[in-house]
Amino acid sequence: MSAQARAQDTLAYFERRLDAYLTDLRELVEIESPTHHLPGIKKAALWLQTQFAGLGELRRFETEAGAVLRLFRRGSGPRVLLLAHYDTVHPVGSWKKLWREERGRIYGPGVYDMKAGLLFILWALRYLGDSGAEHPNLEVLLTPDEEVGSVTSRIFIEDAARGADYALVLEPPTGAGDLKVHRKGVGWYKLKVHGRAAHQGVEPEKGVNAIVEAARQLLRVVEAQDLEKGTTLGPNVARGGTAGNVVADYAEVLVDLRAWTLEEAERVDRFMRALEPVHPEARLELEGGLNRPPMEPTPESLALFELARGAARDLGFDSKPGKVGGGSDGNFTANLGVPTLDGLGAMGADAHQLSEHVVTAELPRRMALLAELLTRLVRDA
Repeated sequence: MSAQARAQDTLAYFERRLDAYLTDLRELVEIESPTHHLPGIKKAALWLQTQFAGLGELRRFETEAGAVLRLFRRGSGPRVLLLAHYDTVHPVGSWKKLWREERGRIYGPGVYDMKAGLLFILWALRYLGDSGAEHPNLEVLLTPDEEVGSVTSRIFIEDAARGADYALVLEPPTGAGDLKVHRKGVGWYKLKVHGRAAHQGVEPEKGVNAIVEAARQLLRVVEAQDLEKGTTLGPNVARGGTAGNVVADYAEVLVDLRAWTLEEAERVDRFMRALEPVHPEARLELEGGLNRPPMEPTPESLALFELARGAARDLGFDSKPGKVGGGSDGNFTANLGVPTLDGLGAMGADAHQLSEHVVTAELPRRMALLAELLTRLVRDA
């Protein structure tokens, strides 16, 4: 049987089971699980634990952010890490209706980012079991805090990555449907400025205005951007002062960092840490740094992309190597030298918005893509 014929058989499997998949998806989406909402996180983790039971050796690790689930399934050939998160950004009660199907789209909290893609893993494992297809040695890692930087999950992600030959991330593809081979590194800084209070009307000369000092520092910060290289610094949140008639003795600014390369991220980090006060009596403090290093393409990750692209073409669609400014847990695996391919999740749009949705008709093809890629990793190895 040709590769294309096998791919079409795989697609038919998921097309026949779309209704069953949607039943699972609805159950998971209707469990509201915003990061740090522990009742919802706990309920979602229990649901996932029940669904994945019997598909491999399942382990559960408790963290302050919720349960990290790790499943191991023995296969042959390479070791493949499958990454997904089950936390969302929507506060409980944000959505009046947790599940809505309309004009070929499904709307709900976290349906696009990334519960639909997470369940691709579940159904790929079911496919492997039903079909008896040869597959790699698999580790599935499901985490509860990706939306806030994977602070507690990072240690698990990096531990799993060190034992993997490849990492596949089930975040959504680009808006054009492309798989992701390049993500910007993401960092944040909190610049704290300490001044001295004084009465604005009586003796302003005795004060040291922290807001003025912060403004001077921000002019320096934005000059450290390199837009041609895609390096941006966004001072997007500022706070300071106590009253209109008091010289502000404190101000703070949150600065977002994005960079395509580790070299650029490290340049900016050195710059931020070298900031000095303009006013001789002001004092600066800096918190934060690079949270997710850039996911930079390598010859190995591009070869992985081409393997997936071949499977996509056999399934009737194409993909280009996509690049996006946001980060994911794939940034961590790529930084450890593991060939990483992201964007294997569901087609849709409007992540983190009340219009978040997936495209129903695209779900079987994208599920089939993951299943085909897993089997081809064995055949190619």
